[in-house]
Amino acid sequence: MSGVEALRGGSPGGGSATLQRMLSKAVFFISDAHLGVESREREAAREDRLHDFLTSLPGRASALIIVGDLFDFWFEYRTAIPRRHFATLAILRRLRESGVTLHYLNGNHDFWLGRFLAQEVGIETHDGPLVLATQGRRIWLHHGDGLVGGDLGYRVLRRVIRHPLSIALYGLLHPDLGIPLAHQVSRWSRRSRGARALQPERLWREIALPRFAEGFDTVMVGHFHQVYERREPGREFFVLGDWIDRFSHAVLEDGAVRIETWGR
Repeated sequence: MSGVEALRGGSPGGGSATLQRMLSKAVFFISDAHLGVESREREAAREDRLHDFLTSLPGRASALIIVGDLFDFWFEYRTAIPRRHFATLAILRRLRESGVTLHYLNGNHDFWLGRFLAQEVGIETHDGPLVLATQGRRIWLHHGDGLVGGDLGYRVLRRVIRHPLSIALYGLLHPDLGIPLAHQVSRWSRRSRGARALQPERLWREIALPRFAEGFDTVMVGHFHQVYERREPGREFFVLGDWIDRFSHAVLEDGAVRIETWGR
């Protein structure tokens, strides 16, 4: 039996019955490429590096889990998608056709994941946390946004912008207006936040420990653009880094998780 079990939210003891699916090859996890945040020329080298990584996966991966913000912005109009990402989408489709299972958790930049990704590319999308039970692991995955205390304003905004009415209203904008506008708002938001130091103890306390208490042994997030791992007996916590400066990813193989850097 191949593939990855995917359950939305909940603790291991609640909701749907849990099935154990063993993977014959490794599972890879990436986050925060933010493709489209810069001009095509300035972004070409790191986009090529990501594509090189993706094309390396057939034959050695059972699944690829994208833990949010692959794109700096994503919106599917009824008859159009952002053309900028055609090459990346084509590679992902070929990856799926090769037999690699693809899962995509929405992030705080690409939260409007739509049917195109599932129907035309073969990616299973997830709104919120993803639970994996495989290789003897119980893994809780989330992009990482809105999980730390003090983000109340962001959580309210998140509900507003993900409301069906907000999506419908945005869809009334022509793509040539809507997509550049979204990228500009993203740049403003990034400048206003600035660089923030990682607070590993706080992330451990507010993100990891509550999930360990629910019965998970592995917690993995993106969002913070830094690499961090903490291992204690029976429980492990990982922050995945990004594909802007660090080109990092996690690999689950033979029941063990490791963090790797691509192309260095």
